[in-house]
Amino acid sequence: MANRLANATSPYLLQHAENPVDWWEWGPEAFEEARRRDAPILLSVGYAACHWCHVMAHESFEDDATAALMNEHFVSIKVDREERPDVDAVYMNATTAMTGHGGWPMTVVLDHDARPFFAGTYFPDQPRHGQPAFRQILAAVSEAWRDRGDEVQRVAERLGDHLSQPLAAAAAPIGRETLDTAVDLLAREFDAERGGFGGAPKFPPSMVLEFLLREGSERARAMAAQTLEAMARGGIHDQLGGGFARYSVDADWVVPHFEKMLYDNALLLRVYAEWAARCDSAEGVWAAEGIADFLLGELRTPEGGFASALDADSEGAEGTYYVWTPAQLTSVLGPDDGAWAARWLGVTEAGTFENGTSTLQLREDPDDLDRWFDVQRRLREARAARPRPARDDKVVAAWNGLAISGLCRAGTLLGQPAYVEAAVAAGELLWDRHLVDGRLRRVSRDGVVGSPAGVLEDHGCVAAGFLDLLQATGDAAWLERARVVLDAALEHFAADDGGFFDTADDAEALVARPRDPSDNASPSGLSAMVHALADYAALTGSGRHRDAAEAALATVAPIAERAPRFAGWSLAAAVSMLDGPEEVAVVGPPGPDRDALEAAARRRPGAVVLVADGPRDDVPLLVGREPVDGRPAAYVCRRLVCERPVTDPALL
Repeated sequence: MANRLANATSPYLLQHAENPVDWWEWGPEAFEEARRRDAPILLSVGYAACHWCHVMAHESFEDDATAALMNEHFVSIKVDREERPDVDAVYMNATTAMTGHGGWPMTVVLDHDARPFFAGTYFPDQPRHGQPAFRQILAAVSEAWRDRGDEVQRVAERLGDHLSQPLAAAAAPIGRETLDTAVDLLAREFDAERGGFGGAPKFPPSMVLEFLLREGSERARAMAAQTLEAMARGGIHDQLGGGFARYSVDADWVVPHFEKMLYDNALLLRVYAEWAARCDSAEGVWAAEGIADFLLGELRTPEGGFASALDADSEGAEGTYYVWTPAQLTSVLGPDDGAWAARWLGVTEAGTFENGTSTLQLREDPDDLDRWFDVQRRLREARAARPRPARDDKVVAAWNGLAISGLCRAGTLLGQPAYVEAAVAAGELLWDRHLVDGRLRRVSRDGVVGSPAGVLEDHGCVAAGFLDLLQATGDAAWLERARVVLDAALEHFAADDGGFFDTADDAEALVARPRDPSDNASPSGLSAMVHALADYAALTGSGRHRDAAEAALATVAPIAERAPRFAGWSLAAAVSMLDGPEEVAVVGPPGPDRDALEAAARRRPGAVVLVADGPRDDVPLLVGREPVDGRPAAYVCRRLVCERPVTDPALL
């Protein structure tokens, strides 16, 4: 047995380095070994913070008998979906096509040409609820490979043909009618009692909420506000340490799936900060600052980047770090404060989670805020002594780009320069370590860049983050850096119909070239690119980048019209691009007058904003922008054509 994962950069792969399974990393060597042995490939895909991945690992991959079956009959490959989203995307399409559903861990069996012929997700170690045991699956698939090879090849050929069919994109501009239709459809799915959309499980719909806030109608803003407040007050929100869990297993936001992902929190930081600024929401300030403190306190790496996730599990069980009993509250706080905290935080003897424990909720503001802040601090300090969830400390380019954008928006909107400073450090890490020979790499760990190439979402999110750094700092170096990333994406990812592929034209060839314009847990590569291209065009006047943004956005129209919950980020871009985005240059000597103009400018939905002492030649939006009679002035422009400058924040 020769497990080959000990030198992997992925924390998820390293979790399996001591398994008795003879794991390989994804690569040609594994497929050569499969051909040499005439064995099928067993592909197992997951990620470090995945609860059910841990369960299957403990039940099966750490079991000597199961490992012996795998080693005898298969060549087994372990893939971190966060490191290789291209591999994950191709075989998740196959899994949903074969089974009608997907998820992780994902288990797929391939032939020697990487074509799938069997797929599933989690398989238990014993038969359960009508589902066969994993060892039964292994035996049946091995028997089919050995005795029914012709049938296996027919299935693999059909699935390979299905996966390689090109995406048919019916391009059409997204106009006001499409935006109105999207709001109508979202209103039908809106949970008017609990906030959010649809039923359980409920995921934070951060990109849809961004769209609704930008769209700006009364009903759109009401849906956004109710959802943002419900999430902030629910158990999905860490009421002690800030930040949000991956999703709620119930419709009331009470019990989360406890893993805390960087991409969720980066997106939520942005939308909570914008809700706070545009709607004067105290809950928005509280939630946004808590998220930022969580990012800086728990996910920041020594190199200045942000780790991918915190695990759901500690002490061998899910959620133990986060849940409480009334007795535990009393032990930390004493009987009076313990009972008071239990009442306000929804901690009961019966419990809202498992084994008499409760998640913490804050459905109303406590009647004594000073007492609450003291209780919160003492509980947070006591919790810190518990065994902590593991941290997946790899730095993913796309998600760090999202974090940079969120920190820049929160820092400028909420007057928190430390957030912008952290964003600058993360941006420098991406530029210094993740750009290799002019091309973006997806991951690094401990400052060492990994080999996986950047995919489309990396280019879009990183470029957008760099442009947000330009707007937050005024440093024109970020404009040039964004151009480098965007031009590489335009050269290597563009499709003939105006859209984009998710992998580069010179990337490793898989059984299909993935292409998915729909948003999921994080923005699609296409929607991220639309935002970055549109903002770059607004800042520079580049018609080429504007044309590319419009062409790409048009390919999302069918999704936006029929399933807007999966096009929120594209719809948010469409609102801004409908008559803009607005370009606001605030120029003049520093001081309260300029600060007031800047604050008013940054509250404008979807606008790009630059602040400078006077005209500058290194950013086109600032060329020729002069103060008015020595006073700070704001220029509101579209495609670099500006209205008369104003000096009064109320007029702006």
